[in-house]
Amino acid sequence: MNYRLVARIAGVLLLVMAVALTAPLAVSLHCGDGAQYGLALSAVVMLAGGLLLRNIVGRGAEYAMEARESFWITAVAWIAVPLCGSVPYLFTGVLSTFTDAAFESFSGFTTTGSSVVARPEEIPRGVLLWRAITQWMGGLGLILFVVALLKRLNRGSLQLYAAEFSGTQQRKLHPHISKSVSRMWRIYTLITVVLVVLLAAAGNGWLDAVCLALSTVSTGGFMTAQYGLSGYSDLTLAILTVFMFLSGVNVALLYNLFTLRWRRLRVNHEFALYTGLFLFAAASCAVAFAASGNGVGESVRYSLFHIASTLSTCGFYTDGPSHWPLWTSAVTFLLMLCGASAGSTGGGIKLRRLMTLSIYLRNYLTRMVHPHVVFSVKIDHKVVAGDYVNKIFGFVFLYICFIIGGAFMLTFSGQGIADAFCYAAANISNLGPSPLINSLGANLDYAMLPSLAKWTLMALMLAGRLEIFALLAIVSPSYWRSRR
Repeated sequence: MNYRLVARIAGVLLLVMAVALTAPLAVSLHCGDGAQYGLALSAVVMLAGGLLLRNIVGRGAEYAMEARESFWITAVAWIAVPLCGSVPYLFTGVLSTFTDAAFESFSGFTTTGSSVVARPEEIPRGVLLWRAITQWMGGLGLILFVVALLKRLNRGSLQLYAAEFSGTQQRKLHPHISKSVSRMWRIYTLITVVLVVLLAAAGNGWLDAVCLALSTVSTGGFMTAQYGLSGYSDLTLAILTVFMFLSGVNVALLYNLFTLRWRRLRVNHEFALYTGLFLFAAASCAVAFAASGNGVGESVRYSLFHIASTLSTCGFYTDGPSHWPLWTSAVTFLLMLCGASAGSTGGGIKLRRLMTLSIYLRNYLTRMVHPHVVFSVKIDHKVVAGDYVNKIFGFVFLYICFIIGGAFMLTFSGQGIADAFCYAAANISNLGPSPLINSLGANLDYAMLPSLAKWTLMALMLAGRLEIFALLAIVSPSYWRSRR
């Protein structure tokens, strides 16, 4: 095991976090909200820890790795960084317990959006920005930060890239991994900047615009007020609806969109399914809302916003119609599990996997009637390897097992069975504050959950963000078995 490289990469991530804290610190100093001392101390601690790991513990590290090291680095980074990210919440006094601070940090970096902060509008402005930044950093992936920054990784970049997308296949934007990742981050940053400008032009304050943009593009879901987006204008909600939809699209397709290669969007089967599913779900929910006695205009506007938020796993919510039909609850739960496109910042099982499974099952049923017919699974007119199909079956099975296991643990903390399953499914899908939970009669209040429930949900957030395989790889006995 190349422990020096592991330490060096962890140090780089801590240094990135220290740099990221300068923006919240500047906001805190400007607003005089009293959090500047805690944020400054947090930045110093992360800077010291990063320099120690990078320049002393990781000194002389060899920039080469195998799959064994890549999975270890991925898992360690996604555990260590959120734990360190809890420090600003503790040092500023926003949260008083390590469990709550860790929950808020894990929820941010995994882009889940579940929060134990009861009144976000009352916490210091600098900390509010830090919450949003943690989501934006975790959106494309912490490991992709490393790949973009450390050009010397060479072959190791491919290993880390594969580990970050361990549960799916992601098309590269350039033959060189580092350049491919750099293009991803440029597109990601450009979309964020455009959204900030549009939100500010729609009449929102700059801090609100920045926080909402960072949360939207990362499909994170942290909001700046207790009642979600209830106080925002219709124009703001319309802008967020469009960008939530875009954030659920494969980042490679977004690159083609910005480089005017629109033909690739038309021939992409997953994008067609994503768009069709969004339109069908929004239309059917609007009809269900209107049939329940709500106004037609209100039903259409809310359905578009709600379906974009759920399908992209962003998790934003606002005041909904007075009557919530059972159909909408069922559609919300199914979309929460389906999730967004593969290679996007969204969570869930991912539509590409579901497409692959549906084609495989269709072929299998056909072969039962015509046993001599030969079929292959094709997505975008390309044959999908049999090993990848098997991997998808394994992933979906593990995904369901994690939901059941998580719900089982939540029942020990006093949650009802229906509530436990909703909590478990929402957090492993990285959706977080879904209004589905409230619509079923539960109280959406993560702060009131006991510690066991919070750590269970943190484990589910991490499993969903790492898409299970990278997390399970390092606890497998074969992983630690000596190689000859």
